[in-house]
Amino acid sequence: MDIHALFLKAAEHAARFREGDRSHRPGRDYAASVAALSEDLPIHAMSQQKVIDEMVWRAEPGLAAMTGPRFHGWVIGGSHPVGVAADMLTSAWGQNAGNHMASPSAAAMELVAGRWLLELLGLPEHASVGFVTGATMANFTCLAAARSAVLEKVGWDVDRQGLFGAPPITVLIGDDAHTTVFSALQFLGLGHDRVVRIPTDEQGRMIVAEFEAAIQNVQGPAIAILQAGQINTGAFDDFTAIIPMAQAKGAWVHIDGAFGLWAQTLPSKRHLAKDVDLADSWATDGHKWLQTPYDCGYAIVRDEAAHRRAMTISASFLPAASEDERDPSHYVPELSRRARGFATWTMIKYLGREGIAELVARSCEAASAIADKLAAEQGVAILNDVCLNQVIVRFGAGLPDEEGDRITEATIAALQASGDAFAGGAKWRGLQVMRISVCNYQTGMEEAQHTTEAIIAAYDQARGHNSV
Repeated sequence: MDIHALFLKAAEHAARFREGDRSHRPGRDYAASVAALSEDLPIHAMSQQKVIDEMVWRAEPGLAAMTGPRFHGWVIGGSHPVGVAADMLTSAWGQNAGNHMASPSAAAMELVAGRWLLELLGLPEHASVGFVTGATMANFTCLAAARSAVLEKVGWDVDRQGLFGAPPITVLIGDDAHTTVFSALQFLGLGHDRVVRIPTDEQGRMIVAEFEAAIQNVQGPAIAILQAGQINTGAFDDFTAIIPMAQAKGAWVHIDGAFGLWAQTLPSKRHLAKDVDLADSWATDGHKWLQTPYDCGYAIVRDEAAHRRAMTISASFLPAASEDERDPSHYVPELSRRARGFATWTMIKYLGREGIAELVARSCEAASAIADKLAAEQGVAILNDVCLNQVIVRFGAGLPDEEGDRITEATIAALQASGDAFAGGAKWRGLQVMRISVCNYQTGMEEAQHTTEAIIAAYDQARGHNSV
């Protein structure tokens, strides 16, 4: 078995894919991909290099350039090559990051990278950090710690006794919270509909007076869930006003900051997240603005004891950690899992504080440039204050809603079909919009101009005009 040749083959395929001029849309749809990949169960073994070649040959036509500079469909980073290289080594090393004894370096790398993250994001230096798959599991993990802590205050040990017979927990959450937060509540037995939904303003921020009225009615255990970066508008809840209100009533405050928390790295944007550090827990992603490969998210909790109590897995076959030793599995739902600390450490080491701030600034500047140029087009409206990296666009502005929806949908379809850039659709205040997310390390003003031109051409096509 020639491991060297096998790994070189995989690396060659990877480099060719990333260096190629690929369309921002897949060249083959799902049905065609299923057909191309379907075959009888293999009976005989195949050579190592041949099976890698065949996987690439069969899969690549159904891949999009998600790592490309004009892929704006969702808030996803570009999987920087440095992080990818670290991730390749992570796979090759094959470390199970469950405990400190089995893989001291994996555990230590998470410890150090976690410390760096807290400093970068301006969060309490004593907070604990769990390395999870993404913001969905980060929200889940933090809310598990919240559930444990607020019930402990009233004498109920939910980690031992479960929710049967437990005092009810009131969950307060904004109307425009991300759908994955509602999923986390569902998974935790708190229910995605059994919440107090706080009305929001035109940017998706919780209305402070509405929150104040709601929290005053709360009796018993409570959790308040706030946002740093609304998924459509990029808006931030008013932490300065809301967090003290919630904590005065004994509520645990959790911040969903999947991408918005990274505003803390940029002095010119830090005001958006003012007093975010007052919260009790925070969820964010590495595979967004830190540009780590998938999958990588961080569950950050002020009260380490609550974090560990909600997550620790104990068994006689697992080594015990002393006070100065850290088992990664004590802060996440999984025991066996990927060593995500290696890629995180590598990207922070590579970019440094200044490089991360510059990357965030460049993304925000590109988003603003796209918004300004589109707003200058007849019949185009920008529906949000472009405070960060999110832009929501309405085409056919001024026309009846149904006609505007049609033109917006047609513009999105034409853009995606072109492959020149990619943006997706969403509903905002009942209207169909194009949502543009800028979160790639390669996206600067030149790429922003290219994206704008591609969108305008798609808009012209949707209106039946000649492309320009």
